[in-house]
Amino acid sequence: MGWLKNAFAMPKPGSVPLTPRQEEILEKLAAKVVEWKMAVPAVLFLESVKPLNYVGSQILVFFAPIVNTMFTIPDYNEFVALMEERGNVEVLLKRIEAKEEARLAASRKPHP
Repeated sequence: MGWLKNAFAMPKPGSVPLTPRQEEILEKLAAKVVEWKMAVPAVLFLESVKPLNYVGSQILVFFAPIVNTMFTIPDYNEFVALMEERGNVEVLLKRIEAKEEARLAASRKPHP
């Protein structure tokens, strides 16, 4: 029964190392989400589909025409594969949240 012990184990966020290309894709997406001021809806969406990340990654295929405004087709295909790993959803969430916090902090500073 030792094989069953880890049958439903979930990897911790960031436990699977990302390639430089995957890092670049996540950074670009997080920056665009914050630039478009869509951080809150994006975080809500990602949090809601996190338990179903594989199904969610397949839904991304449906949104390919929209997302191709930000990514090339090979980058988008890499992003879909990236989102199949549960921990990467959390990595993306943290990047969006960090960029949104930085944007809000910058907007609070008084301008001379």
